[in-house]
Amino acid sequence: MTTDLLITGISQLVTAEGAAARHGRSMNELKVVRDAALAISDGQIDWVGQRSEWSGEAVATLDLGGVAVLPGLIDPHTHAVWAGDRLGDFEARFAGATYEEILLAGGGIRSTVRATAAASMEELVALARPRVDALLRSGATTIEVKSGYGLAISAEIAMLDAIAKLGIESEARIVATLLIHLPPVEIADRRGYVEQVCGELIPEVARRGLATAVDVFVERQAWCVEEAEQMLTCAKNHGLGVKLHSDQFHNIGGVDLGVRLRALSVDHLEASGEAQIKAIGASTTIATILPGVSLHLGIPAAAGRRLIDAGAVVAVGTDLNPGSSPLFSSAAALGLAVRMNGLTAQEAVVAGTVNAACALSVVDRGRLEAGCLADFVVLHEKDWRELVYVLGANPVREVWLGGKRVLG
Repeated sequence: MTTDLLITGISQLVTAEGAAARHGRSMNELKVVRDAALAISDGQIDWVGQRSEWSGEAVATLDLGGVAVLPGLIDPHTHAVWAGDRLGDFEARFAGATYEEILLAGGGIRSTVRATAAASMEELVALARPRVDALLRSGATTIEVKSGYGLAISAEIAMLDAIAKLGIESEARIVATLLIHLPPVEIADRRGYVEQVCGELIPEVARRGLATAVDVFVERQAWCVEEAEQMLTCAKNHGLGVKLHSDQFHNIGGVDLGVRLRALSVDHLEASGEAQIKAIGASTTIATILPGVSLHLGIPAAAGRRLIDAGAVVAVGTDLNPGSSPLFSSAAALGLAVRMNGLTAQEAVVAGTVNAACALSVVDRGRLEAGCLADFVVLHEKDWRELVYVLGANPVREVWLGGKRVLG
């Protein structure tokens, strides 16, 4: 075998094996190759193994100096495109207001909607680029970005156009999701709006390829199960994946709907009970937990340990957004999942790589195996556990995408 680039000097190369999502206790299974080498050609991985086992030829060789290498992280849940800020909300919470009280008073998501509507596409992209760059520096090579701060049909399309432009300009791989976030306050006829989403918005998004999935926020101040089912069924009929924000504050049936529809993922789950945990554990739907929300809002953390013990597939995201999770590091999200959600270090890595890739329905990344994209991170240290151990500093020294070093 002849390869373009052979990377050596890898103290530990750490990866899950195989493209399938890891359920339950199998999330603890990681392959650790010591004194490893990585062969790359045309942006893909040719070969992975111990340096002593390499018998091919390489056009070029690079020695990393004895540090750990892991797959590029996958962030399966962000809201990275927004304008304005939520500093007033932050202060109001210190005065005792709840998230829902702030929302009902016209703050929260609705204030972000107003600010986002007032910004041009160029402004939105310029604001989002440094946020995505921060995630990339923390090791996230693939980043999901949701719309959802438009609400009006034309504004949601404009947001997705901005996300597409962001994807062109960013080094990171961007995956777009159409989020049906809240009912617009100016529209009294909720049924008519849902019909407009199903009759106009989703078909246009599918026709133009602006998103790969549709997400619906099921919550008391957002959408009920019946409304969500109508919109998500429409999405499936148009060939789009389906996802749900569910059980963030109240358990009103979103998890059951997601499992029944075989959704790619149900995200949040801070308010899920034993019945919901069992249902997810018995399904193929991925439980995406978001520890940054619990840290920032001071609400109970999702039951990551119980979900894994129940057999669930668990992924971890930052939920980067201005109101409930201003978390700009995917590595930190994994570290928080260990400390707040009860995951082991091995489970956190799986949750932030192969399982997160499955939550976005991308199978060519999230692991270091022949045929996969050559997306990986190089740590500062020789032990891979530094990725989830370090707080307040970046454990990532270099970020590689498609076999090219883009940071470090």
